[in-house]
Amino acid sequence: MLRVARLIRPAHRSASVIAFASLLAMAAPCAEVSLDFAVDLYPRLEAKNCRACHSSSGVASGTRLQFPETGAPEEVLQRFGLGLHRLVNRTEIGQSLLLLKPTNRIPHTGGPLISVDSEDERLLRRWVEYLASLDPENRSIEAAPQESRSEPIRRLTHFQYDNTVRDLLGDDSGPSRNFPSEDYVNGYTNQASAQAITPSLAELYGQVAERLGRNAFRFGDEQGLLPCEPSGPTDRGCAEAFVSEFGAKAFRRPLTETEREAHVELLLLWAGQGNSFLSGASAVIEAMLQSPHFLFLVPSAGDGHSKPFAIASRLAYALWNAPPDRALLAAAAAGELDARSSVEAHAKRMLASGRARETFDHFLSEWMRFDRLLNSVKDRNRFRDFGREVTESMTEETRRLFRHLAWGDLDFRAFYTADYTFVDDFLTNVYGMPDPSVPFGKTAYPADSTRSGVLGHGTFLAQTGKPIHTSPTERGLFVREHFLCQAIPPPPPGVDTSLPPLTLGERPMTVRETMEKLHASQPVCASCHKLVDPIGYGFEHFDTVGAYRELEPVRIEPTPQQEREGAKPTDHSLPIDSTGFIAGIADSEFQTPRDVGRILAQSPICQKCVVRQLFRYLFGRSEAARDARVIERAYNRFVQSGFVFRELVLGLVVSEEFLATDWSD
Repeated sequence: MLRVARLIRPAHRSASVIAFASLLAMAAPCAEVSLDFAVDLYPRLEAKNCRACHSSSGVASGTRLQFPETGAPEEVLQRFGLGLHRLVNRTEIGQSLLLLKPTNRIPHTGGPLISVDSEDERLLRRWVEYLASLDPENRSIEAAPQESRSEPIRRLTHFQYDNTVRDLLGDDSGPSRNFPSEDYVNGYTNQASAQAITPSLAELYGQVAERLGRNAFRFGDEQGLLPCEPSGPTDRGCAEAFVSEFGAKAFRRPLTETEREAHVELLLLWAGQGNSFLSGASAVIEAMLQSPHFLFLVPSAGDGHSKPFAIASRLAYALWNAPPDRALLAAAAAGELDARSSVEAHAKRMLASGRARETFDHFLSEWMRFDRLLNSVKDRNRFRDFGREVTESMTEETRRLFRHLAWGDLDFRAFYTADYTFVDDFLTNVYGMPDPSVPFGKTAYPADSTRSGVLGHGTFLAQTGKPIHTSPTERGLFVREHFLCQAIPPPPPGVDTSLPPLTLGERPMTVRETMEKLHASQPVCASCHKLVDPIGYGFEHFDTVGAYRELEPVRIEPTPQQEREGAKPTDHSLPIDSTGFIAGIADSEFQTPRDVGRILAQSPICQKCVVRQLFRYLFGRSEAARDARVIERAYNRFVQSGFVFRELVLGLVVSEEFLATDWSD
């Protein structure tokens, strides 16, 4: 019989854990184990840093082994321990992957984490033996606990703020340009965890609201904000009509009676102090633009009155980064948004709009970090043609490819494999291609080119390069983080990541040779670099601005002493080794970026990463364990559609999880 007393230690276990122990006892009434997985074994696995790779954002994210999130409760850890039975060979325990992988008896990307014949291995083997004794048909022990679907309250991003005041007031001045810049978190600037309103931002909201309210009627009611003609400064009827109509637009829902009355009184009070009706209306606008109901998007949970309007707002800001239009608000008022079919119909209508193109252009610019490219610096003496015009053309090239695939309903995997691109004469000068007949027209790569989709764009190649040299590490890291959704730990504090300069008298070496020599002498660095550098080596035929080169130019500068002795710099042209592999993906050896594009496009890890990147952007947060179901459903819809991007968007936004609602159909 399972020794529950040993497993649970009731003196310090919660009721939920005790209940979980009962579940274990029912699942395996004849099994016996004297090992507490959560207490005796799991901490040892944590100490080996297994989760760094075996997590949704780790290098081993494509494997069957996924560790719980940091801080997971003990019942989750126990359930994880039981779920490891999938890696156990019941007929030959010694051949279980759970034993062979961490000991590196069979090749393990992370190397040998558990020493053979160590206490760690003995504990692990005892757990494997216990798992082998369980009934393989009993799946109740792996049932996932229900988690809350509540979504965080999100502030309007600066982009959304500008779009909203444009729609409300016809003001397209972009007032957010004076706001503090937003930080990138989880790859995007719209993440709820980084959207605190600081005192300085609150003050700026007030200043902007005052200016917008004042300007709204500077030349009369040019924007048609008043639904009536006031008979005088204190026309209550007109005040009520204005407050109700403008308030419903500003708050994205009908006002409550209390809200309506408070704003009507504000208008009349202000207008009655010797001011005009329009002055009172300006005061109302100023007040509403500082209200939490304007500045925040509230999740759908709530009373039946506001819920459909919350759904409308969430959908509109997801697809348009702007407030809902009249049609969507009318659907909310009519109670039509409680059905999946109705929401999907509106989502499809909205995706056909130019506003959706603008929204997903914004998604692309953050996913591909256009800001880094636009701010990149190159040695002007060596790369004289590289400047702002070139970087802007590079971002447009990537934008055109994305639009071509996303809105042409084509196979989105071509984002990595396309043998064509969209260039102007700035880019052809860098790429060494003939000028296109039409600027940014669809142009085939030359037959002998190894460029492949976005992997051949300067957007990727130039932003991941140093001022003079390429950086295989940065290129490999970009692929890991942006295309595979895998996180690599940063270097330890104080580590100099620049390559040591070559000096006269040394053998000339390529960047690859220098890095391999350096990391061979620093094992602590090599453990992470072997995950990224071999990917970056595949792009070494492209220099730091994205131009192709057959040989790598290497200049060796003399030391100050050698220079005083008359020594001069020496230039060399060295052959390039562009072979590499992607650790964690089987059969991923390659020689060219075209090979890398093919490997990525065919990898479910990369395909699912597109889903996860879009999830982060649309949900405004990183994915958690509770989101596995919505991500899997959206991914399946993506695959079944032939990798149509529009279908992926629908799979995420038309979901109960995104809108925090339960469908009636």
